Amino acid sequence: MRMPDASDDVWEVMATARTIRRFTDEPVDDVTLVRCLQAATWAPSGANAQAWRFIVLRSPQQRSAVATAAARALEVIEPVYGMSRPAPDDDSRRARDNRATYELHDRAGEFTSVLFTQKRFPTASELLLGGSIFPAMQNFLLAARAQGLGACLTSWASYGGEQLLRDAVGVPEDWMMAGHVVVGWPKGRHGPVRRRSLEVVVNLDHWDQSPADLLVDNTSREARRT
Repeated sequence: MRMPDASDDVWEVMATARTIRRFTDEPVDDVTLVRCLQAATWAPSGANAQAWRFIVLRSPQQRSAVATAAARALEVIEPVYGMSRPAPDDDSRRARDNRATYELHDRAGEFTSVLFTQKRFPTASELLLGGSIFPAMQNFLLAARAQGLGACLTSWASYGGEQLLRDAVGVPEDWMMAGHVVVGWPKGRHGPVRRRSLEVVVNLDHWDQSPADLLVDNTSREARRT
């Protein structure tokens, strides 16, 4: 079933794939979820080894473990980011963002989520191995957005919850816990992502070289196309 906020335009999908932290009570159907998982398998991996494993967590027992991991993570991130539950009458952007974060943690045990794992290799660092699993996670996130789903990449498998989730799932020690994604139908709609401009993050040929010429050329080409 095609949802109202679904899109087949890859550019629109990438430009509007916001992190979603507020979800409805409607469960994600198997067909939609499997399409996200299939998209994850289309990602590149080093030497095409595909040494990954995606574990769907949706049983009551696993959701309970996720909820505990979320609570532990919240205890860590609150002082790091200076977060606190906003006052009911605070409608600032920060308050709205924090309110959504707290709602996600409070309701963590209600949603389906996916744990992404990557096989360790003695010759590769975790950073290098990330290049073989993070593209799969991004494919999953984009496939979710394309179908109108919301998704949130969490740190719950890192901030105090790694061993808990590893034990609950039975992840072997020679496998890396790469990431954890909560997925569901969003409250509200997707919207444009807020990112720094190309002038800030791009350089041309040298670390401190302005990309102005590159960006002007690109603007000209886009103008000719239209």
